[in-house]
Amino acid sequence: MLRLFAVLLIFAIATTLGCSGILTDTTLESPSGNLAIEFQLNDEGAPTYRVTKEGKEIIETSTMGFEFNDQAPMAGNFVMVGGKKSTTKETWEMPWGEQREVLNHYNEMKVELEEEGLPNRKIDLYFRAYNDGVAFRYYFHEQNGQDTLTISDERTEFNLTGDHTTWWQPGDWDIYEQLYTESKFSEIEVDPYRANLANLIATHIPENSVNTPVTMRMEDGTHLSFHEANLWDYAGMTLLVDTTNLSMISSLVKSERFGHAVKRALPFATPWRTIQITDNAGDLIESRLIVNLNEPNKLGDVSWFTPMKYMGIWWEMHLGIATWDYEQTQDMSTWNTDEATSVRHGATTENAKRYIDFAAENGIKGLLIEGWNTGWARWIGFPDREGVFDFVTPYPDYDIDEVVRYATERGVEIIMHHETSAAPRTYEQQMDTAYALMQKYNMHSVKSGYVGPIIPDGEYHHGQWMVNHYNHHMLKAAEYEVAVNIHEPIKATGLRRTYPNLISREGLRGQEFNAWAMDGGNPPDHLPKIAFTRMLAGPIDFTPGIFNIKLEPYRDENQVNTTLAQQLALYVVIYSPIQMAADLPESYEGQPAFQFIRDVGVDWEQSIVLNGEVGDFVTIAREERETGNWFVGGITNEEARELTINFDFLDSNSEYDVVIYKDAEDAHWDDNPTSIEIEEIEIDSSSSLTIQLAEGGGFAISLLKK
Repeated sequence: MLRLFAVLLIFAIATTLGCSGILTDTTLESPSGNLAIEFQLNDEGAPTYRVTKEGKEIIETSTMGFEFNDQAPMAGNFVMVGGKKSTTKETWEMPWGEQREVLNHYNEMKVELEEEGLPNRKIDLYFRAYNDGVAFRYYFHEQNGQDTLTISDERTEFNLTGDHTTWWQPGDWDIYEQLYTESKFSEIEVDPYRANLANLIATHIPENSVNTPVTMRMEDGTHLSFHEANLWDYAGMTLLVDTTNLSMISSLVKSERFGHAVKRALPFATPWRTIQITDNAGDLIESRLIVNLNEPNKLGDVSWFTPMKYMGIWWEMHLGIATWDYEQTQDMSTWNTDEATSVRHGATTENAKRYIDFAAENGIKGLLIEGWNTGWARWIGFPDREGVFDFVTPYPDYDIDEVVRYATERGVEIIMHHETSAAPRTYEQQMDTAYALMQKYNMHSVKSGYVGPIIPDGEYHHGQWMVNHYNHHMLKAAEYEVAVNIHEPIKATGLRRTYPNLISREGLRGQEFNAWAMDGGNPPDHLPKIAFTRMLAGPIDFTPGIFNIKLEPYRDENQVNTTLAQQLALYVVIYSPIQMAADLPESYEGQPAFQFIRDVGVDWEQSIVLNGEVGDFVTIAREERETGNWFVGGITNEEARELTINFDFLDSNSEYDVVIYKDAEDAHWDDNPTSIEIEEIEIDSSSSLTIQLAEGGGFAISLLKK
């Protein structure tokens, strides 16, 4: 036995370390051999790469390089001075997530380069090949005594092989709350004046670029998604679009205050540049490449956070029923900052107890309370928002001691809310005090917001300065055993593997746009696009579960553009370890469909994509951890369709109580959105079921293990 262990240990070390020296073969294959990434130096000595899938070119030869503020570009005149290859195969466990166990299996190639002439700069390139995609990053050494590097831009090319169908949103430096557009790559046109500025508080789009993830479908059905992983002390990457040459090139978000994109002490590694490559759309969702490219858990035991469903004093503000501010000078109907309105303050002790009672009676474990602290009268629309908020002082009508006492008595956890109004320096000054208050009240999760243009001027939400702030926020919260859900965030890049207190984030046009957006809200194809684009980056706090689809009597000109059945399906389709029952308690009273929200899980043993096409439809099945219960959700765009589901993923030795919630025959996202059928059915592992989805509709199935 000991001898066998020794042999296995030697094998593991050998496959991890690989061999050193000059590489004679600079093509790196994935473990199954289906994908390959090839490195070469071109005639000018510039590093290049090329990607193939089963011998077919996916990314044509593309150059790699950098521009700097204080030295010549790093774009050529390199020679290879060393390198090695290695293999890693491991299985790691998510403390919470789409699945419990994740296989991390890849081949890696390190390429060491040095300039032939002065200043003889050195750089290493790391390539990884997985069965579901490829990734690469740059590593900068100290250069001739220089201990800091100032990057004006990164110039990594992605040369496409055709005019692929593309799902994209503008390369906005400040916000990801733009709609995704479907077009041919050659038809991408990002015009700042065409952007949906009327619905956004902050936006900055300086060039014809797209944000990541950006998803593409090739003519043969191969699907691609371009993104980045492990974004740390670096600027967010947009992709500059060349529609004529069918190419993209990395373009980093700049600091206009300091005149650069990135400034870092040497040595350091950049984030990974990632290309997920799959045979079909569903496999993109099942890919774990982004989290696998991050380091293992550094926080250790995070059992102080529990995935949960929650409610919120939140939707009533978006409907204009209540205000965030005690002074009642602002509401979502008018953004009025001049005179009082007739609506009430939402975050009162009495109102909080009303929500706590409803949550406790329905097995919902959390309550988010927005507008509880002073400062809301001047949180938006004011140029100087520094020092407006503190994060410990409640309004006079909110007794935090009593609310927490009452919630604890009823088994409900209060979720803290910190709106920074995009003044991160104020927030950083108060973080310890704010988290100490949470620790006092045994609160373990916070929703933070960054609405508005960043203060100071010249910084943007997606630049290096703010990336560092978001990560500092996460680390400081972890010191106090607090999990963070960030709105108006930097993009997700898989850091939740390393820091599992990073539980969710917004980073898309959320449900609230349906309440007040002047363009009619999110169209029916929005979420079938989101599942294959934004969701590939990581968990989404989308806030599903609106039952009052027409928003009556609060919003005459707005509505949610889905059926009620689709709102249920979103609890399965759109992943997050926290899921909001977003509507008002009174909207759920007497509604049989609310039983699905009571039953549905939030933490998963495994997740399976049963079918899907980007922007059209998707069906996902997820098994709940510990219980063995399964839940299935399917959604469609504005087209009605018929989907057939096979249940061979079920345990053949188990029986289930099965309830299906589906669009009724007369359902329609606009004409009759709340028409729903609920029935108990017989299902086992040998069953298949054909379901009719209405326009903008969906279905949800609970399979509770007997």
